[in-house]
Amino acid sequence: MRNLTLIVFTVLLTVSAFGQKEATYSLNLQEAVAFAVDSNYTAINSRRDIAKALQQKWETTASGLPQISGKLSYNNNIRQPVTLIPGEIAGGAPGTFVPVTFGTKQNANAVATLNQLIFDGSYLVGLQAANSFLNFSENLNEKTRLEVRKGVINAYGSVLLSEELIAIFEKNKTTLEKNIFETQEIFKNGLTEEESVEQLEITLLDIDTQLSNAKRSNLIARQMFNAALGIPVESTVMLTDKLDNLAQANASLALLSQSLNPEQNIDYKIAQNLTEQRTLEMKLEKSRALPSLSAFVNYGTSAFSDDFNFLSGNQPWFQSSLLGINLDVPIFSSGMRNAKTKRAAIALEQAETQLTETVETINLELNTARSNYQFAIEKYENAKKNIALAERIEKKNQVKFTEGLSTSFDLRQAQTQLYSAQQQYFQSMLDVINAKAAIETILNTPELRIESEVVKNQN
Repeated sequence: MRNLTLIVFTVLLTVSAFGQKEATYSLNLQEAVAFAVDSNYTAINSRRDIAKALQQKWETTASGLPQISGKLSYNNNIRQPVTLIPGEIAGGAPGTFVPVTFGTKQNANAVATLNQLIFDGSYLVGLQAANSFLNFSENLNEKTRLEVRKGVINAYGSVLLSEELIAIFEKNKTTLEKNIFETQEIFKNGLTEEESVEQLEITLLDIDTQLSNAKRSNLIARQMFNAALGIPVESTVMLTDKLDNLAQANASLALLSQSLNPEQNIDYKIAQNLTEQRTLEMKLEKSRALPSLSAFVNYGTSAFSDDFNFLSGNQPWFQSSLLGINLDVPIFSSGMRNAKTKRAAIALEQAETQLTETVETINLELNTARSNYQFAIEKYENAKKNIALAERIEKKNQVKFTEGLSTSFDLRQAQTQLYSAQQQYFQSMLDVINAKAAIETILNTPELRIESEVVKNQN
C-alpha cells in the first residue's frame, strides 16, 4: 500500500507539473500582429464595447415594441377602515352618525397589462442614435486595433534591437578581452606602457556596463512585448524575424507617394461620428415638442373574502378589463425646449469645426510621418556606410597598435567610434520599421475594421 500510494502521488505531481507548464510561442512579425489584435487586453475590451453597443441598439428598439407586465397583489386589512354614515339611514336620530365598515377583510388581485407605443418622435431619433453609436464603437475598435498593431511592431522591433545589442556587445567584449590579454603580455615583456592596458580596461568596463544594461532592457522589452500580445509576461516567445531583414523589407520610398483619402482615416471617421451624434441630439431636442401617443389594454381578476381561501376552488373571482389611449401634448415649457435646441445646435457647430480641424491635423500628421520615414531611411542607409567605415578604421588601428605604430588611446577612440556606429546602425533599423508603421496607421493600411455581426457571433 505504501508503494502504491507513492506511485499515485508521483503520477499526480507529474500531471500537475505538466499542466502548469508555460505555453511557448514562435512568431514572426505578421503573426505577432495577428495574434495581438485578437488577444490584446485592450482589443478584447474594445470588441466588448461593440457587443455592448449592439445590446444598447436592441434595448432602444425594444422600448417601442409591445411591453407586457403582470402584477399580483394581496391585501389583509388587519383593522378595517371605518366610515361614518348618517344615523337616520340606519334608523337613528337625525344629526347622528353610525360607524360602519365596507368590503371584506382580505382581497387578492391579478392584472396583466399590454403597453404599446404608437408614436414618439424621440423614439425614432433614438433608433438613429443607437445605430450611430454602434458605428462609433466599431470605429473606436478599428482605432484600437491599429494602435495595437503599431505597438506590437514597436515592441517586436525593440526586442530584436536589444538582442542585436547584446550580441554585438558580447562580441566586442570578447575582442577587447583578447586585446587586453595580448597587451598585458606585451607590457610584461616591457614593450609597452601600462597606460595601454588601462586604456583598454576602461573600454572594457564601458562595454560591460552597456552589456548589462542591454540584458536588462531585453528583459523589459520582452515583458512589454508579451503584454502587447495579451499573454503573461513570463511566457516564452521566440521571434523568428531578424531586425535587418525587417528593416530592408520596410525601407521603401514607394509608400511616400501613396495618397491619403481623409475619409479612410480612423480619426476622421470618429470625428464624423461625433458630428452625426450632435446632429441627432439636435433632432432629439426638436422632437420633444411633438406629441406622443401610446395605448394600453389590461385584463385582471379580483377576489374578496374575510378569510384566506383564495386558493379554494369555491372562491369566486371577478373579471375586469380596460382599454386606453394616452396622448401627451407638450404645450408650454417657458422656453426650456428652445434653449435645449439652441444648445444642441451650438454643439453641432463645434463638432463640424472639430471635423474640419481633424482633416487638417491628419494631413499634417501624414506629412510629418512621411518626413520622419524618409529621414529614417536616409539615416539607415548612412548608418550602413558609417559602420563599414568604422569597422575599417578600427581594424587599421588594431594593426597599428599591435605593430606599435599607434597608441592605445587611438585604438580606444577607434573602438568607441565603432561601438557608437553599431548602436546607431541597429537603432536606425528600428526607426525605419516604426516610421513605416506610423504612416500605415494614418493611411489605415492595412484596414483592420471588424464588423459588428462578427463581434456579435464571437460574444
